[in-house]
Amino acid sequence: MVQMGSHTNMKIEEDLVRHMILNSIRMYNVKFKDEFGEIVIACDNRRYWRRDLFPYYKANRKKDRDKSDIDWKAIFECMSKIRAELNEYFPYRVIDVDGAEADDVIGSLVSNFGDDMTTPILILSADKDFIQLQKYINVKQYDPIRKKYLNHNNPAMYTKEHIMRGDVGDGIPNFLSPDNCLVVGTRQKPIRQDKLDQWLKLRPEQFDEAMLRGFKRNQQLIDLSFIPEDIQKSVMTTYNEQAGKTRSKLFDYFVKHKLRNLMTDIGEY
Repeated sequence: MVQMGSHTNMKIEEDLVRHMILNSIRMYNVKFKDEFGEIVIACDNRRYWRRDLFPYYKANRKKDRDKSDIDWKAIFECMSKIRAELNEYFPYRVIDVDGAEADDVIGSLVSNFGDDMTTPILILSADKDFIQLQKYINVKQYDPIRKKYLNHNNPAMYTKEHIMRGDVGDGIPNFLSPDNCLVVGTRQKPIRQDKLDQWLKLRPEQFDEAMLRGFKRNQQLIDLSFIPEDIQKSVMTTYNEQAGKTRSKLFDYFVKHKLRNLMTDIGEY
């Protein structure tokens, strides 16, 4: 998407996308492997459990795609194909679980391994939603866009404020506003900073009934400790099933897809 820039109507070239993705993986493997070990690729599934819980979740995303000049169908098909190739040919665990987003995969893995000092974890993402996972002792986050680590000295307070403010990008209104306000285009109830500062000092059970309802709604959607147990179990099952993948198929794959420029660095995968 960065490469496309403002050229929103450009043709999606599978070979170029494949090369870009593989080169990025190689680069990050070289940069972080010694400290953090093997790469795990967390995927967004086609179905989201949050949408079953909250029908307005990411509801505006499809509208925005429909208005866009970008050939989203081609992008999704291309990404799906390359994801399947990574799963079949590469030594990395590729986790795609029915009903789960990549956030759920990462949140489930971190909740299992985040306090294990023998298992350092790096979340490679610019998404500030993952700041909440810095509550675990062995978790770091690296922003690949700004090329720097993201650190927060109070992840719990950050998460609480995030829940109160909601997440417009995901269609989650602030905790004072009705469920559908972002979809129907009505204005959210404003949150003044002085009021927010007061509310942050309170326990949720001290809120009035309407505020508590909005807080609990957003908490289930935003707080990764609320990932359903069946999703967490499926993530861990898939993770364990993919243990021991090897590099034995890499050479044939690189030849098949004529990845000459990457062939010289095949040892870095």
